[in-house]
Amino acid sequence: MTYAPPERAIYDADSHIMELPDFLKAYADPDIRDDIPEVSYSASLVSNEEVDVIMSQGGVHSAEHVQSMIDLGDKLIESSKEIQALGAFNKQDRTTAMDMLGFRKQLVFATHSVAFPFHPSTKKPLNLRYGATRAHNRHMIDFCQSDDRLMGVGIVPLDDAELAYAELEFAIESGLEAIWVPHRAPHGKSPGHVDLEKFWALLAESGTPFLIHVGGAPLQALKEWSNNGRAAVKDWMGGGENVRTKDAAVMHQPPETFISMMVLDGVFDRNPKLRGAAVELGAGWVPEMLKRLDWVSKIYGRVDESVRFERTPSQQLTEQMGFTPFPHEDVAMLIEQSNPDLYLFSSDYPHVEGGRNPLGKFDGWLEAESDEVKDLFFTENFLRLFPDARS
Repeated sequence: MTYAPPERAIYDADSHIMELPDFLKAYADPDIRDDIPEVSYSASLVSNEEVDVIMSQGGVHSAEHVQSMIDLGDKLIESSKEIQALGAFNKQDRTTAMDMLGFRKQLVFATHSVAFPFHPSTKKPLNLRYGATRAHNRHMIDFCQSDDRLMGVGIVPLDDAELAYAELEFAIESGLEAIWVPHRAPHGKSPGHVDLEKFWALLAESGTPFLIHVGGAPLQALKEWSNNGRAAVKDWMGGGENVRTKDAAVMHQPPETFISMMVLDGVFDRNPKLRGAAVELGAGWVPEMLKRLDWVSKIYGRVDESVRFERTPSQQLTEQMGFTPFPHEDVAMLIEQSNPDLYLFSSDYPHVEGGRNPLGKFDGWLEAESDEVKDLFFTENFLRLFPDARS
């Protein structure tokens, strides 16, 4: 028995690799390999001791550990988490995990290896950041190429328009099926800057969706907002390096800003074939964003010709974007406040943030909805963005 019932065509818009320390170095060009940093787990639930044990075993889980994960059966997603999960970093084990999970397709993101390529500082050498980007994309291609259910997500920082375009060409030609971009202003520019026009046009022409995802911009709110003269608080998992209370309250602001700037700069309007999704960033903010962009373009369009669109912003985003709610968000309410074409199922396997039973959570929210609405959430909205994924 698989976790996803075989009679249901469920497409998963979010899963991850848990990279080993040499994830980037092993695939980097030889002339920069020594300058590429190892992947760090210092700000995660994974301990250095766990990583050391895996590396001492040759970068694999023991046969006994793998069997213990297989023995979980349809409880795999409930108990197999983080770097100890089945298929967290081994592609053969990931195929076994997919057999057990039963999802038709699954987008595969990195976890910690994007920290260096996506770093917002202008002090990090561009040749190393884009070299690490190329290493990431090579490794993702290798991880996903032996199982067509795994849809590899490449990364491309937008800070240098020419380097970004060159890396995008490589990623598309190499068969990566989506491109993750950081959801921040790329070194003093809007993502809708004219220098990036051909980047978005190539994505649209090639039918390759862009994705934004948690980790594509700093997780923490400005330090000033947490300076209240009291003791520091722990993050939601009891540590101190992840999302804290105030961070969670405003985490929607960077992705909402990024998407709003793309709309108001006309990126979606000029590229009606462009597709994208906001993943693991929640969706409670989406209905209000659509309403706000509609009235902003209507009112300011009286004096600002650049936002006089034939399709309203809400139409553009409904036709061209998708959003993954967190399991604790009432999807039915979000649909009522906007429309059912916007939202996608995601498991976040093997991260703990995905919960122990994401299907159960979302089924619960959608219990009173029609079969058509459920099909949109679990299947058809994903296939609108990735039509070639239909199996």
